[in-house]
Amino acid sequence: MIGNQGKQWKSMCKGLVLGTLLTSCMILLYSLTAPPVQLNLQEIPVPYSCAYRPSHARGQHLNTSQSASGQGGSCTPKVDLMFMKTHKTASSTILNILFRFGEKHRLKFAFPDSRNDFFYPSPFQRTQVKDYRPGMCFNVICNHMRFNEPEILKLLPADTAYVTILRDPAELFESSFHYFGKVVPLTWKISAEDKVAEFLREPWRYYDPEGYNSFYLRNLLFFDFGYDNNLSPDDPRVQQSIQAIENRFHLVMMVEHFEESLILLKDTLCWDMEDLLFFKLNARKDSLVSKLTPDLRSQALEWNAIDWMLYRHFNLTFWRRVEAYGRERMARDVLELQRRNSEMAAICIEGGQPVEAGRIQDTSMQPWQPIGEKSILGYNLKKNIDKKHRKLCRKMLTPEIQYLTELGVNLWITKLWAHVREFLNW
Repeated sequence: MIGNQGKQWKSMCKGLVLGTLLTSCMILLYSLTAPPVQLNLQEIPVPYSCAYRPSHARGQHLNTSQSASGQGGSCTPKVDLMFMKTHKTASSTILNILFRFGEKHRLKFAFPDSRNDFFYPSPFQRTQVKDYRPGMCFNVICNHMRFNEPEILKLLPADTAYVTILRDPAELFESSFHYFGKVVPLTWKISAEDKVAEFLREPWRYYDPEGYNSFYLRNLLFFDFGYDNNLSPDDPRVQQSIQAIENRFHLVMMVEHFEESLILLKDTLCWDMEDLLFFKLNARKDSLVSKLTPDLRSQALEWNAIDWMLYRHFNLTFWRRVEAYGRERMARDVLELQRRNSEMAAICIEGGQPVEAGRIQDTSMQPWQPIGEKSILGYNLKKNIDKKHRKLCRKMLTPEIQYLTELGVNLWITKLWAHVREFLNW
């Protein structure tokens, strides 16, 4: 008995040492592949617009739409777009929409090189863009980054529309804690079964502002926008930063009102309803979502007070946009979007519902999973889909990492990390 326990401990120690070494190697690789900062980068102005529409196609891209005030008229779809991809905010679903729109209009994406983010959590630098040269025209940028407005302005054309999405900070905190907790050493010493509740009970016992990956556990939205997530909520810089976000972004969407957000996106960018079709991607199994009690929710909002201020501010602006659009008109359009999505689900999805990772039949459709578990759902593509819908169905169900690869992004670091995790059974 004692001999077996000794062997188990020895095996565990070997695994821990191996895991530590491999993780250190991956962090080193991430660091070494970061593009060098070019201090004397040549400044070449980006054109006012990077929209490209061949003369024979101009008429095909004119949409008949109503403005928010209800006035009819034709407009041209906007194709220069900056989507600020915040964490755990249904942003993978939005990326799928953007990827399909970009392919439809032959747009040029500003992608990262060798991985699926712009060297997050480092502030964005335009030199991080794959094949970047000063003065180049890019239509869309949408991968995870830590927002850095001066660098973005030097990359994208002046007519770019800026869009982002927020989520209730209590729900976001729970989701982030679950998804990223294992890469935040601060959480490793929490022994309680309900780690979220234990952390919120005494956050300063576990939290260190300078701790590795600590930003995932406090005011993550504010951090994503490039600001100090450890400021006091009373610090005047908080309100100044929220105002700066409002001044820059043309539309701030809300996860809790996702379909209404997409309708406002359509209105802002003059897109078609068919451009908004979506299936929910990167969703977690309901059984693994911690249901926050009223007390835990209150504690989570207090701990993420700056994100709560940010959310409440843009929740007000969101509903002002809905009022301007028209409540009845919004309700009609949401119903129409739901009808079309249900129609596509019946055409595309085997069983009509997402399934657990172990039941996904096509390995190429497996979503990226958090370390140590298989909690993210995916889909099985129906067999014998008619030719008209076959391509669209597959694209709508393709996870983010695989879609990036299809678009030509070399994700060798991301894929290498996936192989390491598979080897360690993480």
